Amino acid sequence: MSQMHQETALSRCPNCEEPLESGDLFCGACGYDLSVVPAPPEDHPTIAMAVPVEGGAPGGTAASGPGAPTAAASGSVEWAAYPVAGRSEPPAPGGAPVHAPAGVRFDRPNASGPGLSSDSGAAPVSGQGSGSGDFELAAPVAPDPRTSAGAAFPEAALTPPDGTKLCVACRAGHVDPDGYCENCGHAQPRERDHMEQELGSVAAVSDRGLRHHRNEDSFAVSTTALPDGSPAVVAIVCDGVSSASRPDEASAAAAIAANESLLESLPRGAHPQQAMHEAIVAAAESVNSLAHDDGRAQEHDPHHHQNAPACTLVGAVMAAGLLVVGWVGDSRVYWVPDDRTTPPARLTEDDSWAAQMVATGLMNEAEAYADERAHAITGWLGADAYELEPHTASFKPDRPGLVVVCTDGLWNYAESAAEMAAVVPPDAHERPLHGAQVLVGHALDGGGHDNVTVALLPFAVPPQGAGSAYSTA
Repeated sequence: MSQMHQETALSRCPNCEEPLESGDLFCGACGYDLSVVPAPPEDHPTIAMAVPVEGGAPGGTAASGPGAPTAAASGSVEWAAYPVAGRSEPPAPGGAPVHAPAGVRFDRPNASGPGLSSDSGAAPVSGQGSGSGDFELAAPVAPDPRTSAGAAFPEAALTPPDGTKLCVACRAGHVDPDGYCENCGHAQPRERDHMEQELGSVAAVSDRGLRHHRNEDSFAVSTTALPDGSPAVVAIVCDGVSSASRPDEASAAAAIAANESLLESLPRGAHPQQAMHEAIVAAAESVNSLAHDDGRAQEHDPHHHQNAPACTLVGAVMAAGLLVVGWVGDSRVYWVPDDRTTPPARLTEDDSWAAQMVATGLMNEAEAYADERAHAITGWLGADAYELEPHTASFKPDRPGLVVVCTDGLWNYAESAAEMAAVVPPDAHERPLHGAQVLVGHALDGGGHDNVTVALLPFAVPPQGAGSAYSTA
């Protein structure tokens, strides 16, 4: 609170402006009685008041200092508007002090910024300070979003404005147009470095990993309906071949083409296993076309096909009580029953050097996968593939479970069916996106040497007590 002191003696006559001497009781020129001069008006305390903040109601403290009178005690008060850039609303009506919200401070009118700033724990400050004895305003301080946003405006921290991107590192700062966090400065990942999607009963997550400079995996998840109206769920996962050119484009093209093929054939009544075969062929054609879309004639580039874009593919379709899987390459599908007392299973066989050694009896599985050539693939999608051999298999599970569709970036850290089942969260059937996030995190915790992609499809069937039907093609 601040009060200005009035002079105790007059220097000029209030009636004729004649100069007065100290101690005069009457004016020497006009005889004016100086004792009847009215007393100066009483001063009033300086009161800190807040301009209403958009989306919030005012509240806080009023006058500074002990014994500060309220507006009710001193009568009606005319409130002057505080200049705030970009606002044209009138000040709050008089009759009661208007309080500032906790953590809101008035900045100096000539300071940079909009005039209102959030500063966690800062009390409202009185006046504007110009040597009159009022409290001086503190200089504007840039708020820390991790503390002030939640303290002053908790609802803003929980629900940021539409279109706002939060930092993946501190989860508090906003991301600027250049892709850096305004709070911690962390560079944000590119859009494809980490992808997540949840669509009803299917979810997928893909991550660049910790060693690769880009994400060469891709996925597509979708739902559709069969001719009888029953639902069909689709998940496609593709892994770009790093030694080929443009592997990221190859995996994206394959995932899109296979997904679109299934969404076209399933509603028209194609058997899911036949639809999966057609989808793999369509994906192969899409990847093949990438080898010829750069404008270079093949005769002028004799090594063109030796480095053609390439990828692997694995997919799953749940429709009409069937689980159909299809693949080319070494990406896999696992079956994890909801009842963890029953054994899990791997539903695919790798197109790889290690798998060939085991199939021909030249090595056991442990020896084959310990060899440095283990992950050399013998089947893939691409213009330089030896021969396209889509593999498909159909199952009819007799109990509910979870279908895990993944690239080797995950199964390298949980190779056997038992190991995979051990890292799948118990609630993954109810929370497939969370389950996929946990599995990707398991691969990253294990070293993240490769891109990691996984899709989870919960398969819900009533227990029937019968074995699974199985066929391959």
